[in-house]
Order: sequence, then C-alpha cells, then structure tokens
Amino acid sequence: MVTIRKRRVGNTDFYYLEHSIKVGKKVEKREKYLGKTIPKNIDEVKRQFLNAIYQEKWYYKLDEIKKNFKREMQKLPEEIREKYMEQFMIKFTYNTNRIEGGSLTLKDTSKLLHENITPSDKPLRDVKEAENHKKVFYMMLKNKKEINLHMILEWHYNLFRDTKPGIAGKIRNYQVAITGTDVELPSPVEITPLLREFFSWYNRNKEKMHTVELAALVHYRFVSIHPFGDGNGRISRLLMNFILHKHGFPMLDISYKNRDSYYTALGRSQKKKQEYIFVQSIIKRYIKDYKKYMKKSDKR
Repeated sequence: MVTIRKRRVGNTDFYYLEHSIKVGKKVEKREKYLGKTIPKNIDEVKRQFLNAIYQEKWYYKLDEIKKNFKREMQKLPEEIREKYMEQFMIKFTYNTNRIEGGSLTLKDTSKLLHENITPSDKPLRDVKEAENHKKVFYMMLKNKKEINLHMILEWHYNLFRDTKPGIAGKIRNYQVAITGTDVELPSPVEITPLLREFFSWYNRNKEKMHTVELAALVHYRFVSIHPFGDGNGRISRLLMNFILHKHGFPMLDISYKNRDSYYTALGRSQKKKQEYIFVQSIIKRYIKDYKKYMKKSDKR
C-alpha cells in the first residue's frame, strides 16, 4: 500500500510517498519526494508512482508471457487452438459460477458444455447459467468494439434471462449488500453517474496503462459499482478477460480454490479505498498461473 510520510527538518515539513515491495527474499522500500505540500492530484501521483514500481518489477514479465503465449498459439493448428479455447471456457465457466454459489462440479460442467450431457442431480438454474455463460463467453471473444454499457447489459441479459428474468440486463434501482462483509455498496441514485465516470475513465486510460493493470482495474471498478442485483462478479471477470484477449494476452481464470484470497484482496481494496491492493493480487496471480511462458531467470 502506498503511504504518505511526513518528515520534519528544522521547522519545515517535507512529504514523501512510500511503498514496500518484495524483491527475491528481501523487502525493499521505494520513495518519491512530493515537496513541502501534498499535491492536489495526489491520486494521479500515486498511480504514476505505483506504475513505475510495477514496470520495474512486473511489466517485463507480463510482456514476456504475452510474447511467448502468442508464439505458442501461432504454432498450433486451428483445431487445437479451438480446443484450447474450449477447455479454458469450461474451466472459467465452472470457476466463475462456483465462486458465486453454483453447484456444478468441473466434471458436470465439462460434460454439459462439451458433450451436452445434463447432470440429473443438479438444479436446473445452475445448468442454464452454465450454458448461458458459455454463450456469453463466445460473444465476448467475437466482440471487436470497446466496452460500453449496451454490451454489458446484453451480456447480463443473456446470462440470466432463463434463471432471473426480473433482473436480467437491468440496472438495479434498490440497495444491495454483500453477505459476510461490511463493505458499503453505492446507492441506486449513484449508479448512473458512477457508470458514466467508469466509461470516461476507461476511455482516458485504455491506451496509457499496461493491459493487465487495466484489466484488473476494470474488474475492480465495475464490481465496486455493483450495478446489478446479481452477477456483478461474473460480468467483471468477463470484462477483465475481454481486455486481456483483445490485446493478445492469455485470459485469467480465478479458480474456486483461490476464492478466499481473491475476496480478501477485493474487500481490503474496497474498505481501504486502495484499488492497487487488488491490482497487485491479480498481477501476482497472473504471473504465477503463466510462469511457464517466462524465461527461467524470471520465475521468481
């Protein structure tokens, strides 16, 4: 977490940004001098400070992953690339729905989405949401436009039209809360201006930020607005993967077994209003999941 430190020299106060990072087995501190006063655009200064740290520590690894992933995909016959994408879709559908309380196992999901065999002992709602997630996943892959509200509403409608038609594709006009946390979510009257600012922020930053950082922030900011009665996490993870795929990076599947650390990072970011807690957790997970695409010297 970035902190502001004040140091007094004589009768004068000087301000610095500080952030600790782990390098190998050591923890090192990075600093940035701010001056005698805290800048008015301190949030942007913090972002640039963190961006420089991430660039030093992680970005070259992320770019290495992209380069070697692309090289490997280009070597594969079209049929094998399609199989890779289907396998990712099945795992992603299983995990994203399981995180949200779905009951289908990975085996159930594979049989349903690959072999069209419906599990007889699972709720029809979970079956339909898995089938619909598959459809939306491939819609997401084919989409060539930038993210926009119409696209997101369409995804949400297609995800829930068969199971929760009352909320499918509709921005909520009621208050919601997340079970098991005291994080306060935006009120209904805040949602429209927050979404407007979300898309404005995205369009301002989509060419400035590293793709993986941007994808993580899109996930975080959208799920924190929580514009739907249900399905905010699933839509946020689709948005994250849309950005990764659009820019040639392998997509990220947040597994059900890692849900606790995922939710912990998200909750800490929301409570502390420090979005880069979540960004760091996503980048670390991404590098861990795709370390096979990095040089041996970079796997640390």
